[in-house]
Amino acid sequence: MTSVLVKLLRAHLRPYQRPIVLIVLFQLVSTIASLYLPGLNAQIIDQGVITGDTGYIVRTGVVMLGVTALQIVCSVTAVYFGARTAMALGRDLRESVFVTVESFAAQEVGRFGAPSLITRSTNDIQQVQMLVLLVFTMMITAPIMCFGGIIMALRQDVYLSSLLVVIVPILLVCVVLIISRMRPLFRSMQLKIDLINQILREQIGGVRVIRAFVKDTHEQQRFDGASADLMDVSIRVGRLMALMFPTVMLVMNASSVAVMWIGGHRIASGDMQIGTLTAFLSYLLQILMSVMMATFMFVLLPRAEVSAERITEVLDTVPSVRAPAEPHVRTRHTGVVELHEASFSYPGAQEAVLHGASLVARPVRQLPSWGRPAAGSRHCSTSSRDWWTPPTGR
Repeated sequence: MTSVLVKLLRAHLRPYQRPIVLIVLFQLVSTIASLYLPGLNAQIIDQGVITGDTGYIVRTGVVMLGVTALQIVCSVTAVYFGARTAMALGRDLRESVFVTVESFAAQEVGRFGAPSLITRSTNDIQQVQMLVLLVFTMMITAPIMCFGGIIMALRQDVYLSSLLVVIVPILLVCVVLIISRMRPLFRSMQLKIDLINQILREQIGGVRVIRAFVKDTHEQQRFDGASADLMDVSIRVGRLMALMFPTVMLVMNASSVAVMWIGGHRIASGDMQIGTLTAFLSYLLQILMSVMMATFMFVLLPRAEVSAERITEVLDTVPSVRAPAEPHVRTRHTGVVELHEASFSYPGAQEAVLHGASLVARPVRQLPSWGRPAAGSRHCSTSSRDWWTPPTGR
C-alpha cells in the first residue's frame, strides 16, 4: 500500500525537485544547530558557572544566540518552501483527477459514483497534501535529530546512552501497535464519507419527490444513520489518537526519571559532571521528540495511504469510450448520422438490451423563400404552414 503512495508522490513531486532540495538543506542546518546548543550549554555550566568565569559565559552565550538565530531563519525558510510545495502538490492532484474524470464515460462514472468522485477530489487529496506538508516541515528533521542526538549523547556519556537501547524500542513498539489498529478505521471512515455525500446529493436532487411522497422522516432517519456510523468510526479513531500521545509522554517522562536517577549516582561518584548530565537530558528529549514528531506522521500515514489508493484508482482508470487518435474527417460535411448493427448493454449484463439497430438521420433543410409551398397546397400541413410563415414586419 505504501508503494502506491510513494508512486503517486514521486510522479507529482518530480517538477519540484529544486524546492525539495532547499527544504532538506535548510532542515539539515536547522537540526545541526539545534543539536549543537546543548553542548554549548554544558560548557557554560562546567567551564563557566562552576569556575566562576563570567567572560567565558558571555562569549559562549553570544555564540548560542548566533546559533539560535541561524536555526530560526533556516526553520522558517524550510517551512515556507515546504508549505508552498505541499499546496502545489494538492493543486496538481486536483487538476489531474478533474481532467481524468472529465474523460470518463457513463460507465466509469456509474462505477465510482459521483459522491465518491467528489470525496476523492477533495477529502482524499487533502489527506495526501497534509501528509506531504508534515513530511516537509517535521519528518525530514526527525531522523536527523534522532541519529544526531544518539551520536551526541554517546559523546557525552556512553554508560547513560545504554538506556536508549531500551527506551527507543519500547516507544516504537507502542506507536506501531496503535497505528496498526488505526489503519482499517481510516479506510472505513473514507467509505462513510462517500455514503454521506451520496445521501446528501440524492436528497438535494430529489427534494421535490421526497416532499411529494411525504418521505421527509424516512430520509432524515437515513441521513442520521449514516452520520451516526461516521461518528462511531471517528470516535474510535479519536480514542486511539488520544491513547498515543499520553503513551509517548509516559515513556519520555519515565526515561527522564531514569536518566536523572542514574546520572545523579554517577555525579556523586565523580564519574560525570553536572553539565554533562544536563546536555544528556537535552539530547534524550530531542531524540524522544523526534520520535514523537514521527508519530504525528504515523497518525496521518494510514489515512493518506488509503486516500492515495483511491486517487490512483481514478487516475489509472481507462475510459471505455475514447476518441480515436486519428479521427476520420470528411472533406464535405453532410450532417448525416448513420448507425449499422449497433448494440448497447449495461456494465456486467449477460446480454445486450439493444442490438441490431440501424438508422440514418438526415438533416432538415430549410427551403428558400421562392420555393415555399403554396398556402392552399394539399401537401402543406398546418405545422408546415406555420413553419414557412415569414417573420413579422417582412
